[in-house]
Amino acid sequence: FSLLSLTLFVSCKPLPVTAAPASATWTYPETIQGPIADDYHGTLIADPYRWLEEPDSPETRKWVDAQNSLTYGHLDSIPGRQDLKKRLTSAWNYERYYLPTVVGNSEFFFHNNGLQDQSVLYRAVSSEDKEVVLNPNTLAADGTVSLAGTAISDDAKWLAWGASDGGSDWSTWHIRDLSTGEDLDDEITWVKFSDPVWSKDNLGFFYARYPEPTNPLEQVNLNHALYFHTRGTTQAEDVLVFDEPAHDTRGFGATVVNEGSHLVITVWDGTAEKNRLYVRPMAKNGSFDPIAPTHRWLDGFDASYQPVGAINGTLYITTDKDAPKGRVATLNLDTGELAPLIETSEDTLQSATLVGERLILQYLHDAKSRVVVHTLDGNIDHELALPGIGSVSGFNGKTDDPNTTFSFTSFTTPTTLYRYNVKSKEQVLYRRPSVQMDTDPYTTRQVFFTSDDGTRVPMFIMHRRDVEFDGNNPTLLYGYGGFNVSLTPYFSVARLAWLEMGGVYVIANLRGGGEYGRHWHEAGILDRKQNVFDDFFSAAEWLIAEGYTRPEKLAINGASNGGLLVGAAITQRPELFAAALPQVGVMDMLRYHNFTIGWAWASDYGRSDDQAQFPALLAYSPVHNVKSGVRYPATMVTTGDHDDRVVPAHSYKFAAALQHHANGATPQLIRIETRGGHGAGKPTSMRINQVVDQYAFVMHALGETLSI
Repeated sequence: FSLLSLTLFVSCKPLPVTAAPASATWTYPETIQGPIADDYHGTLIADPYRWLEEPDSPETRKWVDAQNSLTYGHLDSIPGRQDLKKRLTSAWNYERYYLPTVVGNSEFFFHNNGLQDQSVLYRAVSSEDKEVVLNPNTLAADGTVSLAGTAISDDAKWLAWGASDGGSDWSTWHIRDLSTGEDLDDEITWVKFSDPVWSKDNLGFFYARYPEPTNPLEQVNLNHALYFHTRGTTQAEDVLVFDEPAHDTRGFGATVVNEGSHLVITVWDGTAEKNRLYVRPMAKNGSFDPIAPTHRWLDGFDASYQPVGAINGTLYITTDKDAPKGRVATLNLDTGELAPLIETSEDTLQSATLVGERLILQYLHDAKSRVVVHTLDGNIDHELALPGIGSVSGFNGKTDDPNTTFSFTSFTTPTTLYRYNVKSKEQVLYRRPSVQMDTDPYTTRQVFFTSDDGTRVPMFIMHRRDVEFDGNNPTLLYGYGGFNVSLTPYFSVARLAWLEMGGVYVIANLRGGGEYGRHWHEAGILDRKQNVFDDFFSAAEWLIAEGYTRPEKLAINGASNGGLLVGAAITQRPELFAAALPQVGVMDMLRYHNFTIGWAWASDYGRSDDQAQFPALLAYSPVHNVKSGVRYPATMVTTGDHDDRVVPAHSYKFAAALQHHANGATPQLIRIETRGGHGAGKPTSMRINQVVDQYAFVMHALGETLSI
């Protein structure tokens, strides 16, 4: 069905019209076309591939099998692909530790020995003594059941853990007795976009869920609600803490403040940065009080309000209220009084934590991390000296404990952990992985180019030091440009493998992201979304003008909203690129809001049922802008058949349209991961295979020989 005014059905089941025409050298599987059209404010728009929106129908499954057969037949024929897989597998095989959580005298952390499909949760009471708490690799033989999250009770006796099947956003939660390693009978289902938070008495936790859907992979997600689950009871006995049935698109997050005195409820509506903040008293012993009132202290949806931590009834928050690049404020938990504390900086405030009676603020300076430590009265105590130019995360801990841990990574530095004392300023290397790749031959530089409208945009460029700027380098340009997401330096063995093959790798920090705060984000949304694409084109043109590459050697890549970016790029400027890798992209901009959580993206995209927003969406919607007679770049669309974030129909329809209008010898293929979702929780083996196939496809399309 359509949420728009009229949908025309000639028959209940799409009927074949014509087979997709073959290009000069490619014959594609037949994709039937149905005579279906929608009336958008008086404009009829055909939707011939509507039947592909049913992911488990026999017709769709047959189509998926035929497409994968064609795609893998091509990939299997590329010389050197197996050698690339061996090299990448070897490079990926390095030990990785992740940021720990300290509870009492125990440290909980995830560790991967290198090629494990899923990282394992350990508990240690000393650096020499660790025990397995939970090994998700035992949950499925193929590694496709992953952990959706974990939450440890304050007494370190109980672990809440969630499992996600096949990459789904849906998760089912359990409770493990850490003294025995056995799970209780508790089972919490239909949880999505929620991490459980234990009460201070350790008797239960808060979590949010949706009603049980009839079609989990497609049905629109509405009516989120916050519950309290008491350990040892059934889900049916859970107590409703908060919901807003009159506003069915709203969702809820929970935080129990450090002292356990209050529950802080974050109210969100879609992916807009603005939210509400409510406060509810807990019982004096830190237990949940089912009759306590909920105080709607920040109730305007006028800004972003994110809780940091609390001391003596004062909640510290980050906010962009009257501060487009963010600042820190305080909220009196009992009265709701809001007061500014740390004013906005020239840099963009990413996050803050409260550790050792200090506020640790993480900023972005031209998409690179900067960390400043403040006293509780807002004054600067010191700036943290980072190991280099890169990205940091972490700095979690107790309010009165000055010790914390943070991670640092850069384009050539794998994620490295450091111990840090915020009062003594002592910084000690904790864990540094050893990678089976030499990073010395490579260099990274940050450049700034001018976009179509004169905007100055940053971009990171990585390559071998001996690369010649003669326009002949195979170059992979990556972008995202949306939802306030910032692209910052991070380590990737997959990227190093590209550099090792002689390629140039580029990350463009497009508008729509969060690199420069709210204004940068808002410059790339709604009817300004074209700015994102124009930034991307300007990045490509700069690389060509500076001699890094030329159109015949330039490939582009992006995932999710970045997949939309790639789809829009090749339909608007096909002559600028030789190859394209759109991953799990939002490709049907007229119907995206009809599936799962798609409606939540309207804050960035707008909706086609809004007459004022419809023209802009139609102008760049990839599915609706594929035309006959155009030579498109060699394209391999990738998606997962269990993706319930951006449903696979987006990619299916786009690939079908490209194949139908195919003109020339460039392949228009789709690679469909079975038992795969949007990306989270994807097993290591699946990740390696995908990168190998993408690089093999692109290098072959650019006329390069796979040599590594």
